[in-house]
Amino acid sequence: MEVTDTDTIKIRSVIEYQLAAFKKDDAQGAFTFASPAIQAQFGTAEHFMLMVKTSYPAVYRPRSVFFEKITTIQGNITQPVLLLAPDGVPLRALYFMEKQPNNIWRISGCFLVSLEGK
Repeated sequence: MEVTDTDTIKIRSVIEYQLAAFKKDDAQGAFTFASPAIQAQFGTAEHFMLMVKTSYPAVYRPRSVFFEKITTIQGNITQPVLLLAPDGVPLRALYFMEKQPNNIWRISGCFLVSLEGK
């Protein structure tokens, strides 16, 4: 799939809005940016927020955020984002993005990759 400049802007906005919702502890707001499959997996915004708090502290409370160039990984449109975790450890978050039938982008997964030893 071709990612247009408009898509790039929209993808970045979705991630920025979700990060802003995490910062405000707005579980419902953060949950709205997750894909339908992620929403179905966690069931409620509160379950989703608890998972992010416990498993993704770098996403929940990043000290800094830097967007890299969108790429494709295993057929998934992917937005790499450099994060500085609360403990100062640098990580790369790979946001798998999914375009909905209504042309709205949603986050369908996020994987953290260590930058240690690079």
